[in-house]
Amino acid sequence: MTTTTTTATALENAVSRCKERGIVIPTFAQMRNPALIPADFRNRLKQVGLWDVDPLNLFRITWKNEPVETGGGFNNGNWVEFPASLTGVDARIVGLVGKWFPTGAHKVGAGFGCLIPRLITGEFDPLTNKAVWPSTGNFCRGGAFDCALLGCDAVAILPEGMSRERFDWLRDIGAEIIATPGSESNVKEIYDACWEIKRNRPECIVFNQFEEFGNPIWHYNVTGPAFEDAVNTISNPNDRLAAFVSATGSAGTIAAGDYLKTLAPHMRIVAVEALQCPTLLTNGFGEHRIEGIGDKHVPWVHNVRNTDAVCAIDDQQCIDLMRCFNEPAGNALLKSMGVDQKTMNSLPLLGISSIGNMVAAIKTAKMFELTQNDIIAFPITDSMELYASRVEEERTAYGEYDPTTAARHYGRWLEGCTTDHYKELTYADRKAIHNLKYFTWVEQQQRDIDDLRRLWEPEFWTKTYAQADEWDQRINEFNARVASA
Repeated sequence: MTTTTTTATALENAVSRCKERGIVIPTFAQMRNPALIPADFRNRLKQVGLWDVDPLNLFRITWKNEPVETGGGFNNGNWVEFPASLTGVDARIVGLVGKWFPTGAHKVGAGFGCLIPRLITGEFDPLTNKAVWPSTGNFCRGGAFDCALLGCDAVAILPEGMSRERFDWLRDIGAEIIATPGSESNVKEIYDACWEIKRNRPECIVFNQFEEFGNPIWHYNVTGPAFEDAVNTISNPNDRLAAFVSATGSAGTIAAGDYLKTLAPHMRIVAVEALQCPTLLTNGFGEHRIEGIGDKHVPWVHNVRNTDAVCAIDDQQCIDLMRCFNEPAGNALLKSMGVDQKTMNSLPLLGISSIGNMVAAIKTAKMFELTQNDIIAFPITDSMELYASRVEEERTAYGEYDPTTAARHYGRWLEGCTTDHYKELTYADRKAIHNLKYFTWVEQQQRDIDDLRRLWEPEFWTKTYAQADEWDQRINEFNARVASA
């Protein structure tokens, strides 16, 4: 890694910056369980908005924020259980809500997991380095927000075809923006931009979520336990956790499934991708409109050996249901089909990729004939607040959303949801997907083939996820040094 200062100087600068701005860095344990946050910080947060650029909001990098925009405390998590009147299946489908993170998406946590270990060890100098966040949208937003709280510069790299809301927000927070060619599935172009930065801008340090282990480490240690708490809260005596369903994207969030498997070894981890770009399903490629998941390669940090099934979702299904869930005619149709008002009020919590996750959960319930005693969990990573422009684009292109269209979408995509484009993985299937990493990471990104082989070993992942405990110790030592400076 190229930096512009020595490690000792960078660490001194990090301490100085945190002292100057009154920054105390939370531990992974506190993000997992906010009850461990000192009362003084919880009281001060009562005066702080959820999205405010205030260092206190580092303590809101948790799934357990009270669902209010200003002055909220903490709870046991925010989730939605979607009834059979909507899903058409008996299995209990539960989504954990990401809207109530700062920035409205859980990627601030993945950014924290990548940046903070380097900040507290002198590998990132907040005075001289810039943090580069390659992303298809939310990760660069989360990283830019983390940088703003820490008072350092951020560079956001994302495809030019992403939603307008993402670009507007990044400009407002002061991030440098590099828009790469293409849209959701053009990840290689993002990597090319990273190499250009590495060659020409030595002050920049790239935090590539697709290869940074801080990403899945955060999700394993924070997101996984948040799902555990939600499932334990809603479970009846005979219920069981049957599946965890998540779009692969950077393969950070799906690591929560690795944690859940330690509790329920027989549950299935289901990786979700776009049918228009079925890389895991058929080694396919293409363009699609399910924003936030990135594809055409297998992320370095995806523990493929632990993935039990792959489900590909038609992007048109997500776009049509987006309208059904967020247009008056769609809501009227859902009400007539018996969907209760509380559920309808929660539907705007689902962004486009979250709708894809919900559909994959329905397919999973049908694929494995799950019953009312089976719980399927999935992340609601962001909300429709980040996609209002997409609804407007659909209205412009296809006109107002009427009852006939709503009925057609409901019948085709919910009542007619089937198990097509779904594959349960054998050992050989998983090994074949794992081997796809070679072409991106060894041939293109200069990774070592021996390291690739190590990624297939279960022991590698056990040791990797356990690093959070060591990082917490280092965070406490760093905070003590700041306090005494």
